[in-house]
Amino acid sequence: MSSLRFNVATLLWLIAAALTSFAPPAAAHKASDSYLSVKVQGRDVAGQWDIALRDIDFAIGLDADANGEITWGEVKARHDAIAAWALPRLALQRGGGDCGLRVTEHLVDSHTDGAYAVLRFAGQCPAGGDALTLQYRLLFDIDTLHRGLLKLELDGIQHAAVLSPSSGALAFKAGETSRLKQFGHYIVEGVWHIWIGFDHILFLLALLLPAVLVHEVVQRSRVWRGVTRFGDAFREVLWVVTAFTVAHSITLSLAALEVVTLPSRLVESAIALSVVLAALNNVWPVVEKRRWLVAFVFGLIHGFGFASVLADLGLPRDALVLSLFGFNLGVELGQLAIVAVFLPVAFLLRDTPFYRKVVFIGGSVVTMLLALGWFVERAFDLKLMGG
Repeated sequence: MSSLRFNVATLLWLIAAALTSFAPPAAAHKASDSYLSVKVQGRDVAGQWDIALRDIDFAIGLDADANGEITWGEVKARHDAIAAWALPRLALQRGGGDCGLRVTEHLVDSHTDGAYAVLRFAGQCPAGGDALTLQYRLLFDIDTLHRGLLKLELDGIQHAAVLSPSSGALAFKAGETSRLKQFGHYIVEGVWHIWIGFDHILFLLALLLPAVLVHEVVQRSRVWRGVTRFGDAFREVLWVVTAFTVAHSITLSLAALEVVTLPSRLVESAIALSVVLAALNNVWPVVEKRRWLVAFVFGLIHGFGFASVLADLGLPRDALVLSLFGFNLGVELGQLAIVAVFLPVAFLLRDTPFYRKVVFIGGSVVTMLLALGWFVERAFDLKLMGG
């Protein structure tokens, strides 16, 4: 048993170290996205492609004077280079050949996570009426986490999809749409979003770490000891996860449907602060019996963070409701996968000094410091951790 505990402990430590060491900077909390809106009517193609300036700068360089700020003049000077870089990474085929896209206008616009270059384009396919094939390869060669959020109108019928390295080539049949396929796209995107949302994961783990422990008085001192039964830990986790799920589902829905909107900086700062407070509560316990309440209160804020990826897409209302449900389901599946891995391992190690001192206390301190850096970056628009 001791050998098994050592091996599992080593694995848990390596996972924790990887998470904290490679967690992205605050500005990168919202994963790299581009927003692609395409209308195809018969042979004619018209569209708009919003690409983050930070992504373009990373790929081909925009900041000519290297002062950390990208001006309109610097973007304008690179219009031809931007078009030459982006257009070969998007292709539409219909009627037996390529639709020959060309940029017709350059603009700059803002999304919740910063400034974007806007490429308006047009094209003409060899013929209309056939299936449309779309191939998308933007940034996949340098950033596999990048996603393209697609809104397509094909002969008057709306389609939506999330374009990733595994779904960058899609075919759409004329005259029909697959709501089930669209639903599946957003389930996958929801799972992916929670797995790459390091602040969401660390908040959840900060609340789950004490689930296998009990804080009690021993000889006039407060100490942590392992729970006696797995069922006790499971019930605690169930309360926490359920509260977090209910809370962020409420605000995710309200924000994605544009019933309630909050400034991105406020939301991202509050998410970072929630991680700080959850981890701090493990080191200096204030809330011990009702951690589910903490999960619910801060889960309301996290829901606004989850919604940002959907709100910017601007889907039609019926498609938005469907994608919202699929995305939220994906988030829950992603959370359950994390819990399924974490809880048995934590329960097995609960009575070891390694878990109580290194994973629980040490992990909470590291999480608190990391999240504190995120908070300062986001609240005061600073860059302390690179990126």
